[in-house]
Amino acid sequence: MTAPSVHEGAATRPLLGFAGMWNLSFGFFGIQVAFALQGANVSRIFQTLGATIEELPFLWIAAPVTGLIVQPLVGHFSDRTWLGRLGRRRPYFLAGAILAALALVAMPHAQALWVAAALLWILDASINVSMEPFRAFVGDMLDPRQRSRGYAFQTIFIGAGAVLAACAPAILTDGFGIANTAPLGETPPSVRWAFYGGAAVLVATIAWTVVTTREFPPDTLRAFGDATGHAAPPAEAAPGWRQAAGWIAIGAAIAASVATLGLDQPLYILGFGMAAFGLAQMINRLRLSAGRDRLLNHILSDLNTMPATMRRLAIVHFLSWFGLFVLWIYATPVVTRHHFGASDVASAAYNDGANWVGVLFGAYNAVAAVYAFAIPALARRIGMRRLHAINLIAGALGLVSFALTRDADLLLVSMIGVGMAWASILTIPYTILSNCLPPNKLGVYMGLFNIFIVLPQLVVSTVMGALGSALYPDDPVFGFVIAAAFMLAAAAAVRLLAEDGTA
Repeated sequence: MTAPSVHEGAATRPLLGFAGMWNLSFGFFGIQVAFALQGANVSRIFQTLGATIEELPFLWIAAPVTGLIVQPLVGHFSDRTWLGRLGRRRPYFLAGAILAALALVAMPHAQALWVAAALLWILDASINVSMEPFRAFVGDMLDPRQRSRGYAFQTIFIGAGAVLAACAPAILTDGFGIANTAPLGETPPSVRWAFYGGAAVLVATIAWTVVTTREFPPDTLRAFGDATGHAAPPAEAAPGWRQAAGWIAIGAAIAASVATLGLDQPLYILGFGMAAFGLAQMINRLRLSAGRDRLLNHILSDLNTMPATMRRLAIVHFLSWFGLFVLWIYATPVVTRHHFGASDVASAAYNDGANWVGVLFGAYNAVAAVYAFAIPALARRIGMRRLHAINLIAGALGLVSFALTRDADLLLVSMIGVGMAWASILTIPYTILSNCLPPNKLGVYMGLFNIFIVLPQLVVSTVMGALGSALYPDDPVFGFVIAAAFMLAAAAAVRLLAEDGTA
């Protein structure tokens, strides 16, 4: 069991060996199995239940909305939780894993599109409850000298879990003879059994981390010099009236444009979301004027006063994740249509293409898992900023190559670049963040950083459907060219950071 002990007044955390690192992050293996099963198969389930390609981004709206709400809340509360032997982060790991496992078991049995969409909301929210505290968990438990290695360990487990999940339907079909096709409106048995297995792996690996680790209690954190108090933020830290009015005006303008110009209706979600954010800021100002200080003020104030390094990393992260979400949402329709020549979701060619998407997802995650071993040493040698830019450029080349070939086998080469970018995105930004954030707000700031993962998904979900219908209705692969452009922009934005990755 990883049970670190320190004497009173110790200046640094004890260094962990291989077993300690393994126990600390093994639960992320199960989380990523669940996340990868969702990413590789939910579009397939939606299309099986009758969804069109244009409807897919809107149906995926569950993921960004739940992440936007859940992760900052979980981060805020986990910073303030202490449940004795269970600690402050591990209760969230366990609760989220149980709920996500139940959703995984239920989703392949959905008989209606709205049921599948509702289960995606539950699944994504539950995964977020487990996943968000894991980022802060590394910062809590590891000395700054080991954090790069700690996040690299998480990336290794993310890659390994995703490989297993992405390839599971193909393995079940080719290795065990489980059927890969089903009547229209039903999920193939190979996908159903993959989801059952994913649920079991998720609960087992989270339980391993919960049982084999022990968190530092508040008194020990104080001995390390970590503040454990949570004083109310000053009123001037909260967003002001002018800022709130600006968000409401932008949101109202987007909604009015949709109504008057006949734009794609999912854009209403983007407009109403911006307006709601501005309204929340106004409500917070009113509550502050009345002398009330609640959860909303803490989160909005923390968002408004982010450290400079976090603000600049947020730009890089937003642009990077835009490209990733295009890949995850459109990989199945792109590969099945552009590379396998199939659009009938009940056909063998379509399901062969969908299984190949799983193999491709497994390939880039395998690259990420292997490459993550090298990232800490490479970062020390050439600098985090330069390494991250190189990796993002490799990801852009991998994405654009989808449009340059119709040979499905060559896409395995494309996945090398995507895997390099994925490993970097999961490791370098979090290493930088954990070393620049106040320890007593590590959870909430990690949750707020997730906003800049969620926002690009929200944009993709609300904009890409209309953009695709207008610009490339016959071949959605050109959406990958747009995704590559955003990844290149992210590489350029890395220049906003100093050589050591700080602001």
